[in-house]
Amino acid sequence: MLEGGLSRIRVPEPGLPRFTDNLWQHTCFEMFIRQDGAAAYHEFNFSPSGEWAAYAFERYREAKPAGDAALDPQITLSRGAQRLELNARIRLDRPSSGAVLTLGLSAVIEDTDGTLSYWALGHPADKPDFHHPDAFTLELGEIGDRPRFSRSGSDPDL
Repeated sequence: MLEGGLSRIRVPEPGLPRFTDNLWQHTCFEMFIRQDGAAAYHEFNFSPSGEWAAYAFERYREAKPAGDAALDPQITLSRGAQRLELNARIRLDRPSSGAVLTLGLSAVIEDTDGTLSYWALGHPADKPDFHHPDAFTLELGEIGDRPRFSRSGSDPDL
């Protein structure tokens, strides 16, 4: 969810839901998920346009063949004068019994002048790196209050 001066943000117009690469070049929301302590993880990108992407990694930035394109997440968008809320529903295979899942939640926000800013629950490195193992800061079973995002400077390594 974004709150604030939405008139200063480029928000992609709603379109047909479909798999699309490079969503991070414009306003989008991202989720990284893994079993706690595992090297392998998945990345999901969701655009306000309804476009989405899914990627699988064996370990830090080492991609393996992407998951099933039939994931077809259900994306809904709610927009007000000062609020933009994107909800995405995806089906994940059931993790092993007792497994703890950790998430990295982030957003790329495009200003009306084309400048990108990078927001996340935490930035563990000097520059934004949503793939960094320490960026997986939220345990699925411990979601309570709404997470707060912090902005990082330029030169991302997304």
